[in-house]
Formats: sequence, structure tokens, C-alpha cells
Amino acid sequence: MRAGKRGNVSKFRKTRTAGTGKRRRKKGENRNRFSIRMQKKVVVLYGLVLLAFVGLSGRLVWITRKNENKYQKQVLSQQGYSSTVIPYRRGNILDARGTRLATSEKVYNLVIDARVMTSKVKDEMKYLEPTLQALGEYFDLDMVKIREYVNTNQTSSWYVPLRQLTYEQISGFQEAQAQEGSNIKGVWFEEEYKRIYPYGSLAADAIGFTTADGQGSYGLEEYYNDVLNGVDGREYGYLNDDLAMERTVKSAVDGYDIHSTIDANLQMIVEKNLKKFNDEHQNKVRAGNGAENVGCIMMNANTGEVIAMASYPTYDLNDTRNPQAMIGSRMVEQVTNANGYYEIKKTNTIIDQNVIDAMESDELYLNLNYLWKNYCITDTYEPGSTAKPFTVAAALEQGAVSPNTSFECTGVMEVGGYPIRCHAQGHMTLENAIATSCNVTMMKIAQLMGKEYFCKFQNIFNFGLRTNIDLAGEARTASLIYMPEDMGPTDLATNSFGQNFNVTMIEMITGFCSLVNGGYYYEPHMVDKITNASGATVKNIEPRVLKQTVSESTSALIRQYCKAVVDYGTGTSAKPPGYQLGGKTGTAETIDPITNKRSENEYVVSFIGCVPAEDPEIAIYVVVDRLNAEKQDNARVATVLARSILMEALPYLNIFMTEPVSEAEQAELDALQMENTNKYTQTPEGTEPEDPEGGEPEGGEGEGNEGGTGDVQNAPWMDYPIDPETGYRVGPDNRYYDAQTGIPIEGESVPNPDIPVNPNLTG
Repeated sequence: MRAGKRGNVSKFRKTRTAGTGKRRRKKGENRNRFSIRMQKKVVVLYGLVLLAFVGLSGRLVWITRKNENKYQKQVLSQQGYSSTVIPYRRGNILDARGTRLATSEKVYNLVIDARVMTSKVKDEMKYLEPTLQALGEYFDLDMVKIREYVNTNQTSSWYVPLRQLTYEQISGFQEAQAQEGSNIKGVWFEEEYKRIYPYGSLAADAIGFTTADGQGSYGLEEYYNDVLNGVDGREYGYLNDDLAMERTVKSAVDGYDIHSTIDANLQMIVEKNLKKFNDEHQNKVRAGNGAENVGCIMMNANTGEVIAMASYPTYDLNDTRNPQAMIGSRMVEQVTNANGYYEIKKTNTIIDQNVIDAMESDELYLNLNYLWKNYCITDTYEPGSTAKPFTVAAALEQGAVSPNTSFECTGVMEVGGYPIRCHAQGHMTLENAIATSCNVTMMKIAQLMGKEYFCKFQNIFNFGLRTNIDLAGEARTASLIYMPEDMGPTDLATNSFGQNFNVTMIEMITGFCSLVNGGYYYEPHMVDKITNASGATVKNIEPRVLKQTVSESTSALIRQYCKAVVDYGTGTSAKPPGYQLGGKTGTAETIDPITNKRSENEYVVSFIGCVPAEDPEIAIYVVVDRLNAEKQDNARVATVLARSILMEALPYLNIFMTEPVSEAEQAELDALQMENTNKYTQTPEGTEPEDPEGGEPEGGEGEGNEGGTGDVQNAPWMDYPIDPETGYRVGPDNRYYDAQTGIPIEGESVPNPDIPVNPNLTG
């Protein structure tokens, strides 16, 4: 049975196998027939696709031909075009009368497009030679270099061989390029603005200058940089409906103009006299300038407006990197101090051409930066006796003294174990103490005030604080002023007469104006109006009273005391003919720039004054830092310089004379007028007319009339004996007087061998 079953299975398997083989043959036959059929379908489909592609291609050609412009504009309108920058014009800086002190003029950069210049027309470079020939004819170019660049950079569209050309320099080339049929191609001119200063070095300290990228450096240019700068415009290109290129222009916004308070004519008067002063004193006892620094500020006493500001040496604003302006100055160097910080220190080297030639680039730039600084606001020094009116005013306000208070001066006073001397002696009222510059009286007044009140009033007068004048670079002096907790008896004594603390020129004259104008402390400023390019006023800057430093009654007393200084005190040589002048002289020992220690032989002398004395309109401050002379401690050099400036400035400012003029003074005024007349009536060759002496009166700058003595031969001081050692006359009050003019010599008295003095603590 099992075998039967196996047999059945085997039969079944055989039958399946045979059956399967029969079916495979039939399936193979069917697959072959399907493959042929599909091939026919593919061929048909391929033909249909090809036919459709040919139809579509034909249709596309037809559409393209019929609607070419429409679709071309759609494509081209999506292409980017480079835009052209339209430069803004930096605003002008004008003086008080509208004269442009700084302005911007349009200039042009020559741009060579080598791609256009070397492009071919009918396989020929038609533009290359005519353009190169024209470039060589109209411009000072190295044509070998230009030709080489164009031939080796034929894909270049931007090469600038010349910059900042004027319109006159490019106009000839432009005319030739614009002629009909001209083959001068591949050259165009990029517009920009160049900063120029029409008066060269005039008011360089106050104005400052701009860098190559148009940013202000120093002075008004830096302080008002954002106001003077504008916004660049742009020019964009696009295609209109007719496929013509059209332009969209976003105009540039020009910078605003600033109207300064400086009067250009007055500034010229000041700078002329500073230059004359330097010429008279340079190379006297040492090589170099007439002084380390000379500065002058003139200010409207009732508004805080600075009407003139200058220092010497100066530089040309149109040629700021010219090292010739440094000749005669002391070289500076950068050193590392004990704290690891860099500081700038002066050396013993006086700059001449050999020194300039030997300078490395970083040394040259360092010294140029020192030259560019504005001495009137950046440098600090001890003010000396010009601080005495502040001491007296503070004591009057506090009530420590009254107008009737008087003191006795013995010529020396011991404070803190130091004998501090004074050149004046005798009974001193407050007026006499200021007029004769008595140190002892000031020290006694400071003791009555106490250090707390003394420091308080220094702060009220703004010593140690910035004035916030609108000029870049004002120095901080907070660390140079004593606090009550740090002030000892000797410090208080020396501070009372202007030693042992530092100020800037702008601090002193601003505070002094408040002393004489009724007590009103105005914020000093250099700009009174801002206008746009159309002339419309954007902003008016009104005088700003910050505080009242003293009362009107105290101010009136200070005016009286300062008038006495010029009438019969230490400042008689400052009095200009025909005017009542009030002021105060100053002589202060200074720090040696090399050793950084106090020097017995180096002084800063100064004069600060106001005119008219009883109702001040104008204040003037002159500082001479380390005169080029054997004896530097003679304030007369500052008073005479102030006088020479005022003699020209006051008539120009329409401040009328109130005093009679002597014959000698009138002769001096006539000579000055003739000198100025000759200056502006030169011969065509540019030489001065005859009288090379310039009409200078015999005897020099006002000699024989200073001090109000009138006729020199009849002056009482002519009978004073002459000290053979010093050459000064010795008066009955034990003071020295100038042998030729009779002017009291501030800071000098006949030495008393019985009185020990500390030479490092003199007034």
C-alpha cells in the first residue's frame, strides 16, 4: 500500500513536471510576442514626442519673433546695475562776518576704463591710440606706465592715476573728448570734494582740519564733525518701456554750515603780533623759537564768545604734514612711565632740517601731532599772580575781608617751615595788594578763608573743571587742583598767589570774565549759529550763563583793583593809548620739561585784562611760556604783547577812546597806521616800499610813554640810581624799575641779605 502510494506520488510528480514544461514553452512564446508589440508602441510614442517637440519649438520661435521686446524687457529688468555714488559737500566754517575759513570745492579723479579703451570696432582698436595721445597732451602722466597698464589689464574698468584735479585741469580734455567724431573713449572723471582753507594757517588751532577720508581732526572740524558732514546720494539705472536706459537719482544731503564767533580780521591782528613777537625773540640765548609757547585769547566778556584764539608755533591747514612748521620747536618723544603708561615728553633737541631728515616716520607723526594741538585749551601751567584777583574776590564773597581790610607786608612770610618771599613791602590795602602783586597779603587772606572755603571757591571759578568749550581736545585739570583734605598750610599759601596748581588758558579767561562782568560765568563757545546749504538757520546757539561766581558789588571792586594794576601797578606797560584798561600780570615758576622738576630759571609770564576797565566789553589773555631770554621772569614781555594787539584791535572793534592821547602816543599810533598801510600797498613786484624800518617809532614799542609818565626826560624815575649788577633802577620803595621806561619789574625787588628765602616758593 505504501508502495502504491509512492507510486502514485511519483506519477503525480512526473505528470506535474511534464505539465510544467509544456506551460513554460507556451509562456515564452507569449513573452516574445509582447516585446515586439511594445517596441512598436515605443516607436510610435517617440514619434509623437518628437512631433510635439518640433511643434513647440516652432511655436516658441513664432512667439519670440512676435513678442521679442516684451520678453526681452522682462529678462533685462531682472539684471542688476551698479549704482554711482554722489558725494555730499561738507559744510563751511565761517567767521563772525560770514568769511569762509574752511570750505569744500569739487575736484575730479581721472578714471581709466581699459576695457572700453581696448574694445574693438570691426576687429580694430580705434580708441586706444587717440585716447592715450590725449591723456599725454592734457595731463602730467607717465604715459609709458599708462600704456603698459592698459595693454596688460584689458579687462580692467577702474584705474585712477590722478586724483583731486580741478575743473580747469580737466576742461581741455573734456572738450576734446566731446568733439564730434572723437575716438577718445574709456576715460571719465569721478567727482568728489576737497577741503580747502582759503587763509592757510589763520585760526589753525581753532579750526582744525580733515583727514583724507573727510573726518575732522582737532578744533571745530572734529567737534562739529557730524554737523559738517552730510549723506552721500546715489544714481541708479533702469530700462523704461522703450528699452531706453533711465536714471533714478537720490540726491546727496550736504553738510550744515557753522558760523563761528571768530572775527577773521581780529584773528589776523593777533597772529601777526604773535609772529612778530617770535621773530624778535627767536635764537636770542638758545636756538629755537622766541618761547616754548605763546598764546592769546580774546573773548567777549559779556557772552563768552571767543573772538580770537591763536598760539605760536602754528601750521598751514592746507599742508598739515609739512614738517617745516616744526622748525624751532623742541622735539618730543614717547616714553613709558613708572606705571607702564605711555607719555609724551620734551627733549633738549631743537628741531631743524637735519633733525627732520633723521626722523623716523613714527617720530615725525608724533611731533606733528604735538604741533597740531591747541595750546590755549590743551596745555596746563601754573597761572601765577593772575590768580590773585580770584583769591581776593573769594575772600570778599566769604566775608573773610572787607573793602577796608589792610595788611602789612614785610617782604617774607614763613609758612609750614618755609620762608616765602614777596617783592612788595609796606602797608597794603586790597587794591594795593593786587596792583603791586603782594604775595604776603594773598597768603594772609587765604589763611583767613581757610582751605575748605578756598577750595570751594576754586571750584566755583571752574578751576579743575572743563569749561566745555566747543573745541576738541580740552584738557582735564581735576587732578591738578587740591582738595581740602590734601591741602597743607604751604599748599594753601602758594595756591593763593597762583603757584602749585595748574589751569588752562580757557579756564583762566572764562573765570576772569565772570569776575569783571558782574559775576556771570558764561560757557565759552566758538559757534553761534548753524545753517543748512540753503542758508536757512537750523540752530541758534545763544550765550549760556552757567552760574554766578561773585556778586555785582564784588565784581565792581575787582574791576577797580584791576584798573589800579594798569594805572600805577605792575601792568602799566599794557595800557594802549587812549583807553582805560584793567588787568593783572602773572609770573610763575614752571616745571622743567626735561627733569620734570620745578625750575628756578624757567617761568611762564602772562597778562589778563579787560577793556574798558569800568565797563568791560572785551577780555584778553596773553601767555608766554619760557621766553627765549636769560631772564624769563619779566611779565613786561606779556604786557607789551597784549598792548600791541589791543592798539590795533580796539579801534577795529569800534571801542572808542576815553583817555587823552599824548604826542608820543599819537606818534606811535601814526607809525602803526603807516606800517599797516605799507603792508597793503606793496609794489607790483611784491616788495615793500621804501622806509624798511616800517615807520617804527624811535625807542621801540611805546618806550618813553609807558606807565603814564608822558615826557620821559621829566619823569621822576629818571633820578632813581641804577643797580650795576642788574641794570635796573632802584626806587625809594625798594623796587626795581626798567631803566629806560620806568616800568616796575614784577617779581623783582632789591634783595635783602638778612632775609632767608626758599627760591622754590616764589610768587
